[in-house]
Amino acid sequence: MDFDRIIDRRGTNCAKWDAMEKLYGVSPADGISMWVADTDFQVPDFVLQAGKDMLEHGVLGYQGIFDDYHNAICWWMQNRHGWTVKPEQVFSTYGLVNAVALNLQAFTDPGDGIILFTPVYHAFAKIIKAGGRQVVEMPMRQEAGQYYMDFPAYDGMLTGTEKMVILCSPHNPGGRVWTQAELAEVAAFCERHDLLLVSDEIHHDLVFGDNKHLPMPLAVPGVENRLITLTAPSKTFNIAGNHLGNVIISDPVLHAKFDKVMKGLGIATTVMGTEMTTAAYSPEGAAWVDQLVAYLDRNRKTFDAGINAIPGLKSMDLQSTYLAWVDFSGTGMAESEFTKRVAEVAKIAANYGSTFGTGGESFMRFNLGCPHSVVEDAVARLQKAFGDLQ
Repeated sequence: MDFDRIIDRRGTNCAKWDAMEKLYGVSPADGISMWVADTDFQVPDFVLQAGKDMLEHGVLGYQGIFDDYHNAICWWMQNRHGWTVKPEQVFSTYGLVNAVALNLQAFTDPGDGIILFTPVYHAFAKIIKAGGRQVVEMPMRQEAGQYYMDFPAYDGMLTGTEKMVILCSPHNPGGRVWTQAELAEVAAFCERHDLLLVSDEIHHDLVFGDNKHLPMPLAVPGVENRLITLTAPSKTFNIAGNHLGNVIISDPVLHAKFDKVMKGLGIATTVMGTEMTTAAYSPEGAAWVDQLVAYLDRNRKTFDAGINAIPGLKSMDLQSTYLAWVDFSGTGMAESEFTKRVAEVAKIAANYGSTFGTGGESFMRFNLGCPHSVVEDAVARLQKAFGDLQ
């Protein structure tokens, strides 16, 4: 796979490049887009071929048999993560943001509190608020350049209105791969306070070095009676536009409740999404992902070395994801000032940290899912934009 290839996405109605000027004031003509969390890599050939085969057949009618698709999901979870999943435990939704919304409908009521360990993926809070629920922020603490959850503090913050925890595992935007002990703490917290746990594990395939992602059911056996696990091929294989996510529920009571909501809303999968996922979740897909992770690992090392050489800037050490989290607090600048430099001087469109909730105010998120030459260019631009600090 040629991950170095530059693919011009401008003018293709892609949010990442065609909306950057409107949102960030950065022209796609000479700017770099590093905000939306999809990559600029071509989908692997064998996955594209599955889509081409569907189109060449010429009929895109209703699907009725999902055995190959479900078996591929189960194969992937078993072979890549050591997690045994049964086909009947899998629901397919219109992406994982949709999955979060469906979980809110299935298991909570308007006005209920939904706990987020912040800073965290901004779409969670957006969906919670849109659904009439209350966002309950529980800020994480930083220690030795990494995020940690603080459950003794969280125990004292509850009001009794909270019904659900949404955990990002691995964490976006900090890139943390939670340890077995940390996941056990999350489960114990939910048990103490009778909270449902939604574990969003969308970045689980993109883990670096000796770090190892543990699916929540493996990390904490016995948590299944309050657990809903979310996975998707979208970040791994760059097929987010298919809007296909998996909701995996083993508990029969939770399964029945979620099934009722799915049927009541008529949620169905997409032909292209299921076919391309089936092709992706394969031995060929596994080999491709190994190459991708190695390439992303190189990107993060280049980015971190360049950013950490700028006085006042610090890039959090990524254990997972392709989303770098850069702290600008050492510059002494307000958010309005350092974001202006990034957009107007470096000409980079990147996410504002404040949108990720409490604790993100001094940060920006940069997408490293792009050719290595683009990462090098971005580093050079940021070094120039903050060159007066050197």
